[in-house]
Amino acid sequence: MFCEVSDGVEAVEKAGDLRPELILLDIGLPKLNGIEAARQISQIASYSKILFLGGFDSLEVVEEALNTGANGYVLKLDAVSELIEAVEAVFQGERFISRRLKEEIRRAHPPVFET
Repeated sequence: MFCEVSDGVEAVEKAGDLRPELILLDIGLPKLNGIEAARQISQIASYSKILFLGGFDSLEVVEEALNTGANGYVLKLDAVSELIEAVEAVFQGERFISRRLKEEIRRAHPPVFET
């Protein structure tokens, strides 16, 4: 089944009505942004896996999106090469983060070594 919506409010409604296994959610939806839509979807459709598709405006936005309980984040720039891999990973119970984002996260949060 495939369903396309025009905004975040409709995404939440359709998630509750259609009970999808996977929701590919744009971070920049109108009316209700993708992050808030994911929070609401997680409450009404906890069985649905959420995979964000978005740009890289800031690491804080990406981290906030992942903190909604989403199963992954694919950069729009890398969707052609990573989307299938991301969907497969999510269905195997793994969290997927685009390679470019992983590098940014590593730079922003370097490991701390105890001596």
